[in-house]
Formats: sequence, structure tokens, C-alpha cells
Amino acid sequence: MKKLLRFVAIALVLATIGGCVYLNSLMPIITGYAAKNLASAVFVSGREASEVEALDLNFSIIRYTRNTVDYEKKTVTSRLLWGKSTAAYREGRGVTLLRGTDGDPSDELYFPKSLLEEMQAQQDSMPKALLPVGDSATLERLTPIAKAFVQERSYGGHPFAFVVLKEGKVVAESYDEGIGPDTKLLSWSMAKSFTNALVGIMTRDGLVSIHTPMDIPEWQGDGRKSITLHDLMQMQSGLKWDEDYGARSDVNVMLHCERDMGRFALSKPLEFEPGSHWQYSSGSTNIVMRYLRSRFPSNDDFLHYMHTQLFLPLGIYDEVFEEDMSGTPLGSSYLYVTAMDYARFGQMYLDDGCVHGTRVLPEGWVDYTHTPAANSGDEYGAYFWLNLCGEFPDAPMDMFYCAGHDGQNIFILPSQQLVIVILGYSPKPAGVIDFNTLLRDIIGQTQG
Repeated sequence: MKKLLRFVAIALVLATIGGCVYLNSLMPIITGYAAKNLASAVFVSGREASEVEALDLNFSIIRYTRNTVDYEKKTVTSRLLWGKSTAAYREGRGVTLLRGTDGDPSDELYFPKSLLEEMQAQQDSMPKALLPVGDSATLERLTPIAKAFVQERSYGGHPFAFVVLKEGKVVAESYDEGIGPDTKLLSWSMAKSFTNALVGIMTRDGLVSIHTPMDIPEWQGDGRKSITLHDLMQMQSGLKWDEDYGARSDVNVMLHCERDMGRFALSKPLEFEPGSHWQYSSGSTNIVMRYLRSRFPSNDDFLHYMHTQLFLPLGIYDEVFEEDMSGTPLGSSYLYVTAMDYARFGQMYLDDGCVHGTRVLPEGWVDYTHTPAANSGDEYGAYFWLNLCGEFPDAPMDMFYCAGHDGQNIFILPSQQLVIVILGYSPKPAGVIDFNTLLRDIIGQTQG
């Protein structure tokens, strides 16, 4: 009996130690998620901290974090048990989750004031042109849908912003309480589609080639050396990756524990032959963004190129594309612009890569974008989702769309000449929006 009790006691001690070790490994993810998302919501989107904690952070173990917002230093520190994370805001650059520091951003985050000053001057001298308003009959027909969706939440979820363009004209626009036309809202994975546009522009300018193996030094000694931008954009790189958002998955470790997220993702081993297996991966997009950055001599040069060649042509002068601690924008997840800015982006793809008749994306790029990845089951193109698989049966099959975590979407319907933007906090499964019914009702009220 004594031996048995001793064995049980040792087993309990080991289990306790193992549990503490595992819990300790989760602390940067738990507190990092809270600090980063609260800081961005407060300092980029201008939302109230208490409202964000009650809605966006009120789930799982995240709801138990204790969050301190320092409005003077513009930081958020989140704590749980012995764990602590700090996220710091910089004007024009958004929030970066600090890793490998004592929480003081002053010596760790380089801030190019020249670019911010240029962006501010552009914003002051070239006020954002308003998109034209559509015909009054269509506006009137869509008003009840907008009210039912945003104010009454009749389609489910918790929408923040809703914009519909018909033939490039605004036919519906609605915002939740505390959100407005000037509120910059989180893209989540819709940022991947903006990365698609940046690759297209750099292809146009001869800076990259999507079908040429990438010259990434870490890949030259094994099968990864044959991976192309095309493979990564179609999510068929073959790199081992776990996109599950539970526990210590690859995506959680990347977003909440790493200083250089692209480097972390490119360090993954090859699991399948490139081009032979489809696997959704936020890591792939951060590899791409890191690679694009490598084509420029400095972070400043890259950010300036991205601002002048992608955002300015769209009429966006004040985007916030948040970065990791290496200074590389997080192409997988962290873009903040307004709902109407997202609509402008969608309209560019509806107009075959042109903005007001001026070509921004190379000819044929939009067709490439919604060409199905070979092994995706007609579900995915190049950083855009497709409706060829019938995901939304009441929407046309030619619809393609940007989709992000918690219900962010830009739906592009070429046959209907529609762009539909939906932003908010609508997590699955309980808060999921009935997108199919919403799309059906919008299409029905905009035809004819």
C-alpha cells in the first residue's frame, strides 16, 4: 500500500509539474492576444477599452486576463497568473506585441517619422474622394436590410460596419454604435488579399516573379528551394503548418511569441511536394511579406513603396499595416483601414485591377487571383476565397472574396457588379452571420 501511495504521489507531482510547464507555454499566447488586440482596438480603432473587453476579449481563458491601458505611453499590459505581455502603439504604424524586451518599446521599435509626415501631408493636401452615391430607389430598398443586419442583428453576429457598392456607387452604408465612417477596423486574414495586390504590383514592376523559385537562403539545401510565390499564394507550398487557433498551434506561436514571424514560418520543414497539397497557412503569407521586404534596401523603402503603389492609388492615405518586431508588416492578419477603404479595394478587383480607369494591378492579375488552386476543391485562388465550390448557394459562382477571422468579409460579385463589405466581431459558431441569406437578400434588392 505504501508503494502504491508513493507511486500515486509521484504521479500527481509529475502531472502537476507537467501541467504548470504546459500552462506556462500558453501564457505568452493568452496574454499576448489580449494585449495586442486591446491595444489596437483602443489606439488604432479608437474604441473604449471596457467595450472591447466585454465583447472581443470575453471568451475562453482570455476573459480572465487583467489589462492595464497606459494612455500616456500608449501601451497595454495584460496579465494572467504569472504571465505578462505588453503591446505598444506607434503613430502611423499601429501596435506591435513586444517580445524579448522588458516591455519598454523605446529602444526596440524603430519609427521612421519621415514616412508618417509624408502620409499626413498627403492626407491634408488630398482629402479622400467620396465614392458616388447610387440611385435612390436601390438605396431605399437596401435600407431595411442594413438596419436589420447592423442595428437589429437579424442575420446573426455582431457587425460593426456594412457597405454595399453597386457599379462603383454606394447603395448601403451602416455602422454599429461607437463605430463610424472614419473608424479603422481590423482585417484579420483579409490582409492576405492586400498582400496579393502587393505581389501583383511588384510583379508589374519586375521586382518579383511568381513562378520562379524563391532565393531564400535557408531553403537552398533541401526541397524547399523549389517553392515559388505562386505556391505560397495558393497555399500549396508543402510546408508543415498547423493553423488551428487552439493552444500552441503554429499560428498562435507565430502571432504571439515570435519577433520575426516570417522567419518562424519559413523555418518549417517540407511535409509535401510543393504544389501537391492544399493547406491554409497564415505563415505562408508572412513568408511572402518578408520576401517582398527583402527586395528593398530598408524597411522605410519597402513601406514607402507599399504606401505609394498600393494604398495611394486606392485613395487611402492613412492605412495602418501593423508590424512584427523585425519591422515587417503582418501580411497575414493586421491591417486597419475604414469600411469604405475596404470597399475601394474590392472595387479595384471588380474593375479588373483598375482604379478610376487607371491600371494598378497588371493585366490578367485578377483572373489569376480567382483561378482555383489545383488541390483546393475550387475553394481557393491566390489569397482569395472562391464560391465555385458552392459555399454560398444563393450567390453566383463567379463570386470571390476576402475572408478574415470573426466574420470579416469583402464579397466581390462580378456578374452582379456588387462589392459587399462586412466587418465586426462575429465568431463561430455561436456568433456566425447567415452570409448566404444576407447575400441573397442584397442581390434580390439590387437587381433590375
